[in-house]
Amino acid sequence: MPFSALNYSSHGLIPVIAQDAETGEIRMMAYADQIAIEKTLETGLAHFFSRSRGKLWLKGETSGNTLTVRSVWVDCDGDTLIYMVDPAGPSCHTGEETCFFRRLDANGNLVAGAGDAAPTLLRLERTLEARKASDSDKSYTKSLLDKGAAKIDGKLREEAAELGQALIGESDQRVASEAGDVIYHLLVGLVLRKVALRDLLGELSRRFGTSGHDEKAAR
Repeated sequence: MPFSALNYSSHGLIPVIAQDAETGEIRMMAYADQIAIEKTLETGLAHFFSRSRGKLWLKGETSGNTLTVRSVWVDCDGDTLIYMVDPAGPSCHTGEETCFFRRLDANGNLVAGAGDAAPTLLRLERTLEARKASDSDKSYTKSLLDKGAAKIDGKLREEAAELGQALIGESDQRVASEAGDVIYHLLVGLVLRKVALRDLLGELSRRFGTSGHDEKAAR
């Protein structure tokens, strides 16, 4: 029997988390019944079950903000799914990129306007983008962006050399620290060139299953 490994609620529903397949960002959470899951697998677009309307729901049907599903994952108990998705536009009905843009502080108070629950590299990219509006006297990132590609190239070469030396004979902590410097300057370069982090991660994803030797030979 299809879908026999899934444990639905008494209402025939199962929670589904939609996660960006490249950045790891959680975009939204909704519920699906078996028909919604079947439609998702059949079409490659995220379908859910609307509890308020009591019917099948194609995400983005009216807004155009669809979620293309690469794969569907099942947790150990079979009672929760993850759709690994490529989002087209914002995923929240409020217009936010993700539904998770509010947090609880230490006292349990709801705080809005503090960003969203993004993974580290995505948060760093957004921070660097925000630095474009800073004063170069106060922001190192802004000063690099103002000096352009040649300056960033020089810093990347310098930091890569320091990482190489750390790999040869320094502590693990130093390796992590120097690697952080390389990644920071790499992302500054991407921001300068308007190349999105998601595009970089997509290029890495594309290479899965391909021999490194074959990939280099194909360039």
